[in-house]
Amino acid sequence: MREHWENLEALREPLLAWYGVHRRILPWREELSPYRTWVSEIMLQQTRVSAVLPYFARFMAELPDVRALAAAPEERLFKLWEGLGYYSRARNLRRAAQLVVEAYGGELPQSYAELRRLPGIGDYTASAIASINFGAPEPAVDGNLLRVAARLCSCAQDVTDARVKRLFREKLAAAIDRDSPGAWNQAMMDLGATACLPNGAPLCGDCPGRAFCAAYREGLTETLPVRAEKKPRRAEERTVFLLVRDGTLAVRQRPETGLLAGLTEFPNVAGNLDESAARIVLAQWGLAAQSLASCGAAKHVFTHIEWQMKGYFAEVTGEGPNFRWVDAAEFETLAIPSAFRHYTAVARGLLPSRADARATSHKEGD
Repeated sequence: MREHWENLEALREPLLAWYGVHRRILPWREELSPYRTWVSEIMLQQTRVSAVLPYFARFMAELPDVRALAAAPEERLFKLWEGLGYYSRARNLRRAAQLVVEAYGGELPQSYAELRRLPGIGDYTASAIASINFGAPEPAVDGNLLRVAARLCSCAQDVTDARVKRLFREKLAAAIDRDSPGAWNQAMMDLGATACLPNGAPLCGDCPGRAFCAAYREGLTETLPVRAEKKPRRAEERTVFLLVRDGTLAVRQRPETGLLAGLTEFPNVAGNLDESAARIVLAQWGLAAQSLASCGAAKHVFTHIEWQMKGYFAEVTGEGPNFRWVDAAEFETLAIPSAFRHYTAVARGLLPSRADARATSHKEGD
């Protein structure tokens, strides 16, 4: 099958005309700055635009520039990020912001090469910032650009292969509009997101490149792009404990490396334990359970792992190993990973509110 790379250059003019009419109205585009582009692109990794919008608004209201981000306490940053997942993105944002303040006076560097040196900024994000904000002719090669290019040019090579990605970047770099590289990148993103769709039939009638799209001509629009089959996720069983002691709840910090590194979580152990085994775990932690009850099952899917969880609520006495006991007010300041979403909701109902605590205190005083 011959690849028609020349179609990328043929798309350039009709693409930009299409973008002038059909561009998505997005907050990081309407008020443009390198910082806003950077934060939005990091948030959009593995996350839908509709999910990002409210997070972006809250983030910008509280951390409007690089210096504010660099100075933000990590726990507060995680709270702003809570629910977006992939918390290493937030941690790298803050680390990079601190480097930008130290090395660049609080202004993001303009070159692709310097942007690539910052934590958490890879090829795609560096290209997006450099092209959109500084006019650099760097193609921002994400899934949208790969899909559009693979179909337009009828390329049947595996787009997940690093060598093939380099080939696509080379071809897209040759085809980018050098006068408006930022608009070209965003137009390609929008074309992939709204017309040249993944996972099913693309809306070819809405595409400015339909007249010369090789996949459309050859009936391959639902076959391309080619991606290697993903490995099945590994299932992992866990038992989660909501432990209440004198109106406070036990939480702990995860290890600084690995899955959900350094984040706050509810105490949990491997395996789906029955009640007898759960009581043994509590005893091993040095806790005496006054009561023990199920608080439901939950599932969370990570990229390569699926957690299958069951939970217990227990009223306890004792300290527990490396546990932190928080009241309702402090609990609301914590960023609990979305993997525990079900148990976070249950926990809120277990902790007395400030009003309840004051009422109890007054009653005891009487």
